[in-house]
Amino acid sequence: MAQQIELTNTVKDAQLGQRLDQAIAELFSDFSRSRLKDWLLDGKVQVDGEVVTKPRTKVMGGEVIVLHAELEDEERWEAQDIPLDIVYEDDDIIVINKPRGFVVHPGAGTPDGTVLNALLHHFPDIAEVPRAGIVHRLDKDTTGLMVVAKTVPAQTRLVRALQKRNITREYEAIAIGRMTAGGRVEQPIGRHSTKRTLMAVAPLGKPAVTHYRVAEHFREHTRIRLRLETGRTHQIRVHMAYLQHPLLGDTAYGGRARIPRGATPELAEKIRQFDRQALHAVMLKFEHPITGEELEFHAPVPDDMVAMSDALRTDIEEHGMDSEF
Repeated sequence: MAQQIELTNTVKDAQLGQRLDQAIAELFSDFSRSRLKDWLLDGKVQVDGEVVTKPRTKVMGGEVIVLHAELEDEERWEAQDIPLDIVYEDDDIIVINKPRGFVVHPGAGTPDGTVLNALLHHFPDIAEVPRAGIVHRLDKDTTGLMVVAKTVPAQTRLVRALQKRNITREYEAIAIGRMTAGGRVEQPIGRHSTKRTLMAVAPLGKPAVTHYRVAEHFREHTRIRLRLETGRTHQIRVHMAYLQHPLLGDTAYGGRARIPRGATPELAEKIRQFDRQALHAVMLKFEHPITGEELEFHAPVPDDMVAMSDALRTDIEEHGMDSEF
């Protein structure tokens, strides 16, 4: 059954000179470019009250865009009774704590068994919301907090808040190597030139900004806290690899095991066997998309990362810390 919705947004001054199809792709980014172009060609886009059907029409900034969208329930997505660790829920949003090994959205190689399938079972009406309300993702083996919209208005406002960088997302991670201080990485990210499933720092990529600070030093590793300004695919993993401090367990981005000199066999094995990127979305803060109330959520660091930090701490107690710090 189709659902008719009307969405409104205003062209930003920074979009001066953009083609209309490019502008609406940025303004209504919870829909695919192909779907938006179809709606544009079908006369479902108004610019300052006038229907416009030409994708190449230039925008000047300040125009009010009204999108008359027609949504079909995604019948190809199956509702599945998969447990969700729900941190918070009301009529408009759900905040979950995602475990490792849980893919967020169906895709190539993972047709079901995802967070999206679980959401459809938990709240069937979410099928009427684009992408079942998912506005941001975590990698399969990254753990932690995600917010999901239960209604189209909530999703539209959450997407807008993400675009305006009004949602605070903080992560905890264990990086390989000894980092002496925190900082900021501002490097564009795009698809890797040869490994098409991976991302990389790329001059023509999309802007990406990551802030990080040192939380704890170990002999050959560093526990860090990170905050995202942007949300590019694999952003933290790519930026940390760019700094030559890839995340523990992240073999895709160069996180080869580094064993502290003189480490016990138990610690060496623990490091080698850590089989996911040591990355956890620990804090999420944003304004409620409907009520405007400021919300803040925290998710405890998972057991595998806690155990690893404990083991690395014990290693310092046994061997001391080199004078380089």
